[in-house]
Amino acid sequence: MAERTLSRALFADFYELTMAQAYWQHDRRGTATFSLFFRSYSPDRAYAVFAGLESALAYVEELRFTSDDVDYLRSLDMFDADFLSFLSGLRFTGDIRAMTEGDLAFADEPVIEVTGPIIEAQIVETAVMNAISTETLLATKASRVVHAAAGRAVVDFAARRTHGEEAADKLARVSYLAGCAGTSNVLAAARHGIPPVGTMAHSFISSFPAEIDAFRAYADSFPDATTLLVDTYDTLAGTRHAIEVAKELRAKGHALRALRLDSGDLLALSVECRRLLDEAGLQEVELFATGGLDEFEIDALVRSGAPIDGFGVGTKLGVSADAPWMDWAYKLVEHAGAPVLKLSPGKETLAGPKQVYRVGAAEYEHDVIALADEPPFEDARPLLREVMRGGKRVEAAPSLASLRERFAAEFARLPERHKALRAPERYTVEHSLELDALQWRLTQWVAQHELGGSAS
Repeated sequence: MAERTLSRALFADFYELTMAQAYWQHDRRGTATFSLFFRSYSPDRAYAVFAGLESALAYVEELRFTSDDVDYLRSLDMFDADFLSFLSGLRFTGDIRAMTEGDLAFADEPVIEVTGPIIEAQIVETAVMNAISTETLLATKASRVVHAAAGRAVVDFAARRTHGEEAADKLARVSYLAGCAGTSNVLAAARHGIPPVGTMAHSFISSFPAEIDAFRAYADSFPDATTLLVDTYDTLAGTRHAIEVAKELRAKGHALRALRLDSGDLLALSVECRRLLDEAGLQEVELFATGGLDEFEIDALVRSGAPIDGFGVGTKLGVSADAPWMDWAYKLVEHAGAPVLKLSPGKETLAGPKQVYRVGAAEYEHDVIALADEPPFEDARPLLREVMRGGKRVEAAPSLASLRERFAAEFARLPERHKALRAPERYTVEHSLELDALQWRLTQWVAQHELGGSAS
């Protein structure tokens, strides 16, 4: 039996497909708008770095159910034959408005609004939500690590411990967007135009008869691009061996780039290694630290005055270890021209298509969530812009370099009190009067028609 060729169209929660059939069979074909937002902040966070839009748009634009997809669904004996025929010709024909990758987002603000026939807008839920939630989570973590480094270089070293190859690729891209200087992931570097960065492993050192032999061999291969890992046996002894090799390189007209510290008391060791290098007249040789680091440990090193010039950050960045998930929601806010809401305790939604306005020029002051059709607010800029119309992108994807520059400019405008690594102050997000009025009217309507009484 031939192996099925399944497409990414099946990357959907099963209930999206069962709902789609029920919509179709009961002639629920009206235009719908869904908002994607996060409800609450992860621990010690007061902002998120919006990312994942390109992944989401690629899925939506390429949405096709292949014959093998349909055959699989038919084999479940749950779907109507005419509905499956409808799925075979399904394409996303709607519109999408979204923030720009690298924008900062805050709780309850829609980062994407998807508008189209309800079946189409419902079916893309899982893929859109997954792309945005994963990449925003990782971009936010990366921004915190880079911020903690206070101008020192940070490199993504997480590929081997992310949750799969796709996650490693997404991390490399969004961490570069959020300010990392490069990645150890060669495939991601090639795909996205990110500088590849690497040093050496302990296996390279221990494969030679002596540590200094390994250092000399590597320096011979890369005389102007060598970082020596000095802690395989003893960090200070390794540093003395590295100094010897650095002097040999200098005599040949080359220069050792850096020493890598990967274990032990990084503060004390960096101070001592710096002293040894300076005494040897090797002030140009930098110190690069790795070994289970995150923003909290980097911040402590920086505040303690550790003479470290750069950091390689792996596992805790790659899995956003202290906050590995965000509370995202993709909710219907309008159907067939009528605004709708959800009143579940703790999971209430804001009705109607919306716009997010950011107030503040040199520095962010506050945001306003408003209805999409309200007049623009004075001295405020709208964040949601049209990125897809009629199922097609309205413009070419921006370059990663331009998004990186955009993020840096936007992040600089967020007051420091909202960037604190511990217990940051919440940023103010207001509702427009029209949005609040609509919310009140719909709440009253639900109370009367669904609950048999009036809202308090």
